[in-house]
This record gives sequence, C-alpha cells and structure tokens, in this order.
Amino acid sequence: MVDAGPVELEGANAVVTGAAGGIGAAFARVLLERGAHVVLGDLDEERLTATADGLRGEFGDRVRQRVGDSSTDLGVTELLAVAPGPVDLFVANAGVFRGFGLEATDQDWALSWEVNVLAHVAAARALVPGWLASAAAGGAGGAFVSVASAAGLLTQLGSPTYSATKHAALGFAEWLAATYGDQGVQVTAVCPMGVRTAMLEEGETSEQPDARLGMRSVVSAGEPIDAREVAEVALAALASGRFLALPHPEVDRMQQQKAADRDRWITGMQRFRTSLES
Repeated sequence: MVDAGPVELEGANAVVTGAAGGIGAAFARVLLERGAHVVLGDLDEERLTATADGLRGEFGDRVRQRVGDSSTDLGVTELLAVAPGPVDLFVANAGVFRGFGLEATDQDWALSWEVNVLAHVAAARALVPGWLASAAAGGAGGAFVSVASAAGLLTQLGSPTYSATKHAALGFAEWLAATYGDQGVQVTAVCPMGVRTAMLEEGETSEQPDARLGMRSVVSAGEPIDAREVAEVALAALASGRFLALPHPEVDRMQQQKAADRDRWITGMQRFRTSLES
C-alpha cells in the first residue's frame, strides 16, 4: 500500500473539463486562487476563450486553455499536453443533460454515455499509470475528481440518460478508488443537486415536458447552490481523503432512506413525480 498523502494545490498542475462556465469555471477559479496552474478544456471555443481570458487577467500565465473533445483518448491527450508539466489533478466535469423519457434517441444515449462516462475513463486511462509510478517511486501520485450528480446516488426524474450515466460515472469513480486508492491515486466524487448554471436554466425553460419535470424535481428537493460551493466542497473532501462530497447535505439523508428501504423510496419518488406533474 502506498500513502501518497493529499495533493498539494500550490504549484500543482490541474486540468478541468467543461470549464467554459458553470461548475468547471468555478473549479478553475478556486484552484487558481489556491496556487495551481490550470488548463481549461471545453468544446465551446467562444465561451472557453472568454472565461480563460477573464481568469488570465487575474492569474496570468497559470491559466491555459484547449478546445477539444475530452470524451476521446486523442482529446484527452491533447488537453494534457497543454499543461506545463505532469498533471497532478484532473477534474472530470464535462457533462450533458440530454434525452428525456423513453423518447430519448440512440444519439441521446450515445452522447450521454460518451460525455458523462467515457470521458472519465479516457482521462483515467491516460493519467493513472503515471500516478501509480510516481507514488511507487515516493512521489505524490495524483488526484481524480469526478463531478457526478445526486442523480448518480438517487435518480433523475425526466431523463433516463442522465440518471443512468451519472450512476455509471459514480460507479466508475468507486471502482477507481477501490482499485487504486491505496496506491497513490486519490479519488473524490462530488454529487450536487441543483446548481445555478446554464444547464439548470435551460432545463427549466425547455420545450420538453420531461426536461422541465427533471429540473422542477431538482429545485424542489433542495435549494440550488452556487457553482463555487460545489468546487469548494469537492476540494475539501479531496484534502481530507474522503471519497464522497455532498454539497447538499440532504442528499445524504435521501441516499440513506433509499438504502434502508428501496421499495418505500421508489413509492415516495412516484408520489413526488405525481405532485410535480400536477
């Protein structure tokens, strides 16, 4: 067993995907404030450039950016290459909320799987071998933050694609922790409910009834929080060696109720869904 200790953020090289806005941009800012060098990755070049330029005005050349698809091995390789040195911390944040009800198309399922799950796999495949070698040689190893969702612990009304893929993302993070967590690879999964981001706003105003149902369920179950709070709670969990980070404390109660009596919990979710639909 290798105990590499918590990652030191001062001077660390970090990569954040989905960093053009929302939770990803918040992670980038908090990491920069704590002294890290940060590479911001996203597919949206215009928004990414605006976010990176704003941060660069405050933090100078510790800010770098790369437009690309983090769900592919090539995209991850190109993203990591922008860092000024070996990457110490990877924040797998890019995600999509797409595909509603049984009408979700094969394309909805494929995109959700690629972005919400396979992007995490591609990053781990690229980084974990180097982190293991570093820790075995007495180095710091590395840290992987999976931005999952409370949907991965509970469910997501309205969207089977989001619910299933966030369960899968959390499951992959658990596997990483169980397999490599005692060999110098720290893993933390952060599972928020509603966060004040563009994704939440788009869901609330969507023409899709199931999309609106999904977002109503999120904001009804707990007060939406700022994206920065998600980043701070996740990094606090990482620093203390905890796997699960829950920015909404009520999610812990909900998951315990689910585990104690799943049938009763499902019945409660049915009632909750009916109340939202009416």
